[in-house]
Amino acid sequence: MPPEERSNETARLEAVVRGSVQGVGYRYFVHRRATALGIVGWVANEPGGSVRCVAEGPVPALHQLLTDLAAGPAGARVEAVDTAWTASSGAFASFMVRAAYHAGD
Repeated sequence: MPPEERSNETARLEAVVRGSVQGVGYRYFVHRRATALGIVGWVANEPGGSVRCVAEGPVPALHQLLTDLAAGPAGARVEAVDTAWTASSGAFASFMVRAAYHAGD
């Protein structure tokens, strides 16, 4: 269950975006939005054609990022965004674009 948007706390959002989201600048769109919102974490393509995003930051900023993930950049067609909310880990210093997903974060 997502944390309340009005919360001043931080959280971790893990999202898998499905649809036509590879080859359209989607990861760089997410990088720009996350950086502008002060969010840390990463975004990467997955082998099945989806994009995975792991983001940590203030809950209101994460809710805005989630809205942006669902909209996507021009050229993308988002069909679904699967999400999981957990406590932030504090493991990230910035937001990165990765070539591919890897476990362990």
